[in-house]
Amino acid sequence: MVAQSLKGKVAVITGAGSGIGRAAALLLAEQGAAIATIDQTREHSEETIDHVHQNGGNGMVTVADIAQPDQVQQSFQQIANAFGRIDIVFANAGINGVWAPIEKLTAEEWDKTLDTNLKGTFLTTKYAVPYLKKQGGSVVITSSVNGTRIFSNTGATAYATSKAAQVAFTKMVALELAPHRVRVNVICPGAIMTGINESTTRRDLEQIQTPVEFPKGKIPLTDGQPGTSEQVAQLVLFLASDASSHISGTEIWIDGTESLLKG
Repeated sequence: MVAQSLKGKVAVITGAGSGIGRAAALLLAEQGAAIATIDQTREHSEETIDHVHQNGGNGMVTVADIAQPDQVQQSFQQIANAFGRIDIVFANAGINGVWAPIEKLTAEEWDKTLDTNLKGTFLTTKYAVPYLKKQGGSVVITSSVNGTRIFSNTGATAYATSKAAQVAFTKMVALELAPHRVRVNVICPGAIMTGINESTTRRDLEQIQTPVEFPKGKIPLTDGQPGTSEQVAQLVLFLASDASSHISGTEIWIDGTESLLKG
C-alpha cells in the first residue's frame, strides 16, 4: 500500500539534524508535511530545514534538551503558535551512551542514557498530546533491536533497557490515546548507516563479551550490508500516514533479519 499524502499536516521530529531524523524530515516534507524540528543544537537542524525549504517545503527549527520538561513544552508551544496544529510526532532523538560492565557503569552514565532515550520520549509525547488530541494523529518512536530482540551486546545495559522501556511505553500510551484517534507505534532499527555509533563510549567490554562469529555476515537479507536512513524513513512515512490508520501499539523491526540471527 502506498503511503498517502501528508499535505496540510504538521510533523514534529526530534533528532532531525542527521541520520534517520533528517531522512524522515525530508521524506515527510516531500509528501506535503510542514516540518518542525526539536534538537539540542541548532546548526544541523537548520541544515535539514534548509533542504526542506530548497525543495519547496515549509519548516522551522526549535532548540530544546528533550530531557528538560520546560524546554520541550516551550518548543511545542512555539510550533503550535507557528503552524496552528500538530499531526505527527517522530520521537527519534537518542544516544547510545556508555557501554561497559555493570560494575563499571556509573549512576551518572546510566541516568544520562535513560534521561535522553526514555524520559525524552515521554516528554516529547506528553507535550505533543494536547495538540494531537484536537484532530487525531500519529506518534512514531525510535527504539532499537537492542533490548527488544537482541540481548547479546553485552555491556549495552543502559541503552538496551531504555529501548525495551520505549516499547512498553508505546503500548501503554497507544491504548490510552486510542479514543482520541491518536496512534502510537515504535520502530526498532538494526544496523543502519548513521552517525550514532560515533557517540558510543565503549569501556572494558573485552572482559565480558562472548565472541560470536557470523561467517556469512550479520544481516542475512543484504549479505551483511547495513540498512539506510532512507529505508527507515519510508517506514516512518507509512506509520505517519493514513495508510496505517488501523495500526497502533505495534513494534516493527527494520533490520534485514539481523535480530533473528543475533538475538
